[in-house]
Amino acid sequence: MNEKMNRMEFLKSLGLKGASLFAVYCAASSLTSCVNESMDPSLTSGGTGNELLLDLSSSAYSKLNTVGNYVIVSGIVIAKVSATAFAAVTQVCSHEGKRQVVFNAGEFYCSAHGARFDTAGKGLNSTGSRGLKTYVTTLEGTILKVTV
Repeated sequence: MNEKMNRMEFLKSLGLKGASLFAVYCAASSLTSCVNESMDPSLTSGGTGNELLLDLSSSAYSKLNTVGNYVIVSGIVIAKVSATAFAAVTQVCSHEGKRQVVFNAGEFYCSAHGARFDTAGKGLNSTGSRGLKTYVTTLEGTILKVTV
C-alpha cells in the first residue's frame, strides 16, 4: 500500500514526541557560540600576504570618505576617525570572542555584552579591559592599506 500523506497529516502523526524533537532542533540550530571565534581575520578582498587594500573611490568602501562611518572587511572593522585618520581593529571581541564589534560614536563597541574600546583598541570599561587587536592603516591616494 503506497499512500501519500500531506504535511499536516505528517505533523499530526509525529505527535508530541515529534513536536518536541522539532522544537529542540530549531532552538539548538539558532544558538551561536560565545567563545573562540577566530581572532585573526582571513584576507579575502584585495591585498597580498599581510595587507588588505580598499579603494575608497569604489562604492563598496565609499562610506570611509565620511568621518564616523565604518566598514567590515574580512573580519576587520575599519573606521574613519578624523578627516585624516583611520582605525582598524579585529571584529572579534576580546571579552568572549564574539564577532560583533562595530564602530559607534567615535569608539569601537561590541553589541554582545557592551564592551567598549577606543580607536587604539584600548578597553574603556571592565568588559573591554583586554582590548582589541589593532592594525596599521595607510592612505595612499584613494587606496587605504590595512596591514595585518
